[in-house]
Amino acid sequence: MTSLITAQNVHRITSLEKGNWTSRTYREAVLKQIHTVITYDAYCFTTVDPSTLLSTGAVTEDGIEAIHDRLFINEYMEEDIHKYSDLIKSGQYAAILHASIQSRPGASSRYTNILQPAGFGDELRTVFVNNDACWGYLTLYRKQNKPTFSEEERELMQHWASSIAFMLRTTHLLLMEELQGGSPREPGIVILRAPLEPVMQNPAAQYWLSQLRRLEQIESDVLPRPVRAVSSHLLQSIQKNASSASPTSDGSLSKVCVQLADGRYVMLQASMMQSCESAEHAEKWDQIAIWLEQAMPQDLLPLLSDSYSLSARERELLAYVLRSFSSKEIAKAMHISAYTVQDHLKSIFAKTKVSSRRELIWHFVSRFQLSGDLDIPRI
Repeated sequence: MTSLITAQNVHRITSLEKGNWTSRTYREAVLKQIHTVITYDAYCFTTVDPSTLLSTGAVTEDGIEAIHDRLFINEYMEEDIHKYSDLIKSGQYAAILHASIQSRPGASSRYTNILQPAGFGDELRTVFVNNDACWGYLTLYRKQNKPTFSEEERELMQHWASSIAFMLRTTHLLLMEELQGGSPREPGIVILRAPLEPVMQNPAAQYWLSQLRRLEQIESDVLPRPVRAVSSHLLQSIQKNASSASPTSDGSLSKVCVQLADGRYVMLQASMMQSCESAEHAEKWDQIAIWLEQAMPQDLLPLLSDSYSLSARERELLAYVLRSFSSKEIAKAMHISAYTVQDHLKSIFAKTKVSSRRELIWHFVSRFQLSGDLDIPRI
């Protein structure tokens, strides 16, 4: 049995560390180099946010596009083998599906119900971990009439994984730029005065307002509904605080995330502006500042948690659930009992109106499927 881990094969991937790459071009180059040694008929190469393991864009082959939705559901809502999160925790970062199910074909619903009907006979999955954080996944597929992946090929992918993970991490900031596409680099700022009348705005704000108006199909002189919503919510908070027996500092910040027509998310935050003219006006709130900028996956989770009024501990626990930690692992990480984990889960289920952990994962993860501005098909 000849090992594929030769100096020449290792160099195919490690040599790419010297290139000047974007996240997209690096992944395309990796796929080409892999194909010179390991043949495949389809692929899905996904980058993920390391803090949430949520997809930040993928390059895929056309054949996978047709079964993308079913693969996504399988990954986050069904029990199966070689789940990405399981591979990360196992420390064995590459795995062959056929090798694990050849004696029990029914062990994988992904194989039986998705891959096999689509004409695929095997898959080789690899997760890319660097400094204890995962930066992406790669799955290679072979048709049913082709040989299954070999252990030598799995070992080579496992050997390559560290170099690929390093580069995915290195290009992470460039990926964020890629995700932002044509978005302004600076935040948009709009100043409003009562009753929600625009006073001034910068070019970035003009851009985001035009995108919101396009989404709502309204005229250029109409203030988009999300802007009115965060402003009104803020004014109500200020009025409520003023009449409270124990008022807090202004401390009121109203925010919301809106998905645009092209799939990007824009985050809006509203804050009251305090007059600085003189001491007698020190408590006067006469204008509202609206801050608009593109939201990244890591920005959305706290906002969604806010919308369901999750407590700090519930948010912490939710982050572990989204990374597919078991109740026992969550209890250890949070230094609480397994019973307390279950109590927190019941509370989260009630607030989000789901009935199971799988539904909870789907409920949140399905909202994060932002895709990069890539030139080839993606999921």
